[in-house]
Amino acid sequence: MAVGSDNFGGQLGGAAGRPSAVKTTPETDAYSGTLHDVVTTEVKPHRSGFATFLLVLCAIAFVAAALVRLLGIDGTRYMIATTSLMPYLTVVGLLIGLGALFRRRWAVGLTMTLVGIVLVANVAPRAFPDSRPNGVGQQVRVMTSNLLTGIADAQFIVREVKARGVDILAMQELTPDMVRDLERAGLDQVLPNRVFLDEPGGSGSGIASKFPLTRRDLTPPSTLQQAAAVVDLPGQNIEVVSVHPLPPVVTEGPEAWQRELAGLPSPDSTGAIRVLAGDFNATLDHVGITRLLNKGYVDAADQVGKGLIHTWPSNSGVWPPPVTIDHVLVDSKCPVDTVDVFDVPGSDHRAVVAQFVVPR
Repeated sequence: MAVGSDNFGGQLGGAAGRPSAVKTTPETDAYSGTLHDVVTTEVKPHRSGFATFLLVLCAIAFVAAALVRLLGIDGTRYMIATTSLMPYLTVVGLLIGLGALFRRRWAVGLTMTLVGIVLVANVAPRAFPDSRPNGVGQQVRVMTSNLLTGIADAQFIVREVKARGVDILAMQELTPDMVRDLERAGLDQVLPNRVFLDEPGGSGSGIASKFPLTRRDLTPPSTLQQAAAVVDLPGQNIEVVSVHPLPPVVTEGPEAWQRELAGLPSPDSTGAIRVLAGDFNATLDHVGITRLLNKGYVDAADQVGKGLIHTWPSNSGVWPPPVTIDHVLVDSKCPVDTVDVFDVPGSDHRAVVAQFVVPR
């Protein structure tokens, strides 16, 4: 008991700064050295150089993709395809960054986490509705649908037009056979006015309306038809374009896609209110769309908190990853009420119906 007391008192004395002599033997020295090695091994875990290398590669790729998005760079078709996946990349990059911080890879973790937070600030607001200003005027419902070279279910489309009270229908990939199918399904009875540029294959386009239409050329010549018309509403007229630029991932490159998106008309501050509805082959992260939004359009789905709902492919499997490339862009002076996105049998695109108010 006295020995134990002396040892304990010596430890306290050492802790308090009072030196004390402790006798040791070769056996205790060897045992202490072994314990020291064990403790050292537990406190400093082995770090895998390969894991760190992978984290660095992930960080470089993530930051590069983020810069392409944030700086508004189109680049090659592969870069454009990567940008379309930005909501997915944002989540993955943020999770990897937080995981790297947990494993004390501070430089990689902090870089990816900070960049991820910046991207979240750009992407997440699409899932939340914006404040809606009070609007007085004509309520309009616009539907856009890509008909997949005219093989979509015409009867389903006409049925949805009737059920949803659609006033204006913008169609892409409208073929002569599809026009006949729509007529047999009774489209003329609900939307009797039309501007159709139907063609075989996937290059046709058209607009059908409850209100009188006058054809108007609002875009430069494009690879695929983009029908446009003035809609004679009871109050103020609007101009509508059925948008369908060439996809950017074709082997010829994205130049035509870039040119045709740039050729879409800007909002007209002095004339008719404009609406761009269709298959843009672009998401809200692509520079072609962001330029249109900066000029005075708003994305209807984004306004009501549905900007992350995918529109292609309609069969939302794992591959290809679902993306949002069908839009209804309206003049920012038009308050948006509702947006619905739904599958169309026979088509690989989902249809979008937006209801908004055209001010008097």
